[in-house]
Amino acid sequence: MELSIGEMLMIALAIVVLFGPNKLPQIARDLGEGVRKMRGAMEDVKTEILKETDNPVSEIKREIDKVKQAAMDFNPLTELDKEALARREEPKVNLADNDTHEGPVSR
Repeated sequence: MELSIGEMLMIALAIVVLFGPNKLPQIARDLGEGVRKMRGAMEDVKTEILKETDNPVSEIKREIDKVKQAAMDFNPLTELDKEALARREEPKVNLADNDTHEGPVSR
């Protein structure tokens, strides 16, 4: 809500006429104190709302970070290397050794 200079002067003039010039300082102090209390209450409400809504969000962020870390830690090449090593360590079977024929095969 924007007030122009003219509107503010009209309000000030109406206050002077209604309450008199002697009460203006007291009215200004009370008005300032009320505005400060209102701002403090708004900050408290804002803090409470953010605190309540921040908890689930922070939990979700932690879970996302855990999944990201697990994805970074997982290396499929490591699994492939393990499989390749296991295949290399298996004894190789030579088909010629299993042959029941003695001597060279003639055709």
